[in-house]
Amino acid sequence: MPTVEELYRNYGILADATETAGQHKDAYQVILDGVKGGAKEKRLAAQFIPKFFKHFPELADSAINAQLDLCEDEDVSIRRQAIKELPQFATGDNLPRVADILTQLLQSDDSAEFNLVNNALLSIFKMDAKGTLGGLFSQILQGEDIVRERAIKFLSTKLKTLPEEVLTKEVEELILTESKKVLEDVTGEEFVLFMKILSGLKSLQTVSGRQQLVELVAEQADLEQTFNPSDPDCVDRLLQCTRQAVPLFSKNVHSTRFVTYFCEHVLPNLSSLTTPVEGLDIQLEVLKLLAEMSSFCGDMEKLESNLKKLFDKLLEYMPLPPEEAENGENAGNEEPKLQFSYVECLLYSFHQLGRKLPDFLTSKLNAEKLKDFKIRLQYFARGLQVYIRQLRLALQGKTGEALKTEENKIKVVALKITNNINVLIKDLFHIPPSYKSTVTLSWKPVQKADSGQKRTSEDTTSSSPPKKAPAGPKRDARQIYNPPSGKYSSNLGNFSYGELETLEEPCSVNYTPLGRMSVKQVPFQVLSRSRICCHDFFHVIVSIFFLITGLIIG
Repeated sequence: MPTVEELYRNYGILADATETAGQHKDAYQVILDGVKGGAKEKRLAAQFIPKFFKHFPELADSAINAQLDLCEDEDVSIRRQAIKELPQFATGDNLPRVADILTQLLQSDDSAEFNLVNNALLSIFKMDAKGTLGGLFSQILQGEDIVRERAIKFLSTKLKTLPEEVLTKEVEELILTESKKVLEDVTGEEFVLFMKILSGLKSLQTVSGRQQLVELVAEQADLEQTFNPSDPDCVDRLLQCTRQAVPLFSKNVHSTRFVTYFCEHVLPNLSSLTTPVEGLDIQLEVLKLLAEMSSFCGDMEKLESNLKKLFDKLLEYMPLPPEEAENGENAGNEEPKLQFSYVECLLYSFHQLGRKLPDFLTSKLNAEKLKDFKIRLQYFARGLQVYIRQLRLALQGKTGEALKTEENKIKVVALKITNNINVLIKDLFHIPPSYKSTVTLSWKPVQKADSGQKRTSEDTTSSSPPKKAPAGPKRDARQIYNPPSGKYSSNLGNFSYGELETLEEPCSVNYTPLGRMSVKQVPFQVLSRSRICCHDFFHVIVSIFFLITGLIIG
């Protein structure tokens, strides 16, 4: 084994030879043997081997192996020095091998060492992106679990930092090709990371690129297979994939395939879904995804059939008014619970798909269906109005920090939900039902309207009391829906708000869907006096209406 003095002497020989250093093979061999010495000799070898590596192509394998031995040394300072110099070996055909070695070294638990590996990989990425990707994907496909995991995370975090001249179209095509191979067998977390990688590629941010990604997600979701609601893995896979697909949909990239699958296979099994994550309201999560996708659904083959499935599911959450006994009290002991969060999702989805088939509720065959639906809408709307008034009163005058309390946050969300439902019910109560109004789902960020456009129901979420609308025929989405009085109104019965279903905030799960909060259950109680007043007030209005009508006719 060479001593420190011998290493310096042979280093001098090679340094003095400059371009003819390749003629001194024996001197370089002495330096290679330095890896077998003590700590001082190894540190020198870690620096000297890469410095003259390019002059000895015939000793390339020996030199790389010697440096690799130093990368695995017990002395952390030697390892760090050896890793730091690895990019100097990344020339020609050696680059994929160096990339492979560096990828394996990502498993290091030493933070300084780990950062050196990351920097070294980025360095050779800029030399030859394709060669570096070859080494990375080789380990992702065949390496140990810890190496695979860290290599994927490296790609998901570092690719976006590379300049455009490195991430050329050809390089992005290679990333897509190799990613498809990996996606044949991935975990849920890995799938999310790969979608992050692919959606960040410039070439896939076009309409055709996003369509390609949607097809990739659909394939991963296995939409051709029968849905098993009792299998948590099956449910989880569908949720994971749908969450990744939703941001890709637009007016040019349609969600039809996913919406069809949800209507045909998921909605009929909604109540029997097995949650993959404890504490997750799986039914609400599914309905939210369906609502988000419904805006971008294209032409659907079985539109009427699927719209019926959606409508039937909506009716499950839109109860008929309780029957009244002869004394005017409710015949049943319990009154229906109103699940506003569910209804918002289902009503929005129906509203979106219904505009594609406006005759769905108005055909002669559906006359009774429309009659029944309007009774349900009217009953729901009455409860909604009182609830909206109470929420506005509770939030009136509250700003800043006061609105940041957990209770008020939930009330703000509740107000968004109820206002959305209110706007949609107004549309459906038109004759014939209308599908023109636009709302922003309660868990989605509000989009600022362009100047000159009408303000939609999102404006109703303000904590300040509503301003009076100016006189005139203009409609304002902030108005509270007043159900029309008619021959069904006297059969609605009194409505108890003590049984209001909990309003859930948008919820959050481990695999990060779209900025949601944890599920909270905070019932909003409304005094029975409000119920009585609302009911009595309604009958007073009806009486006045008939009195005025009689006077006019008389």
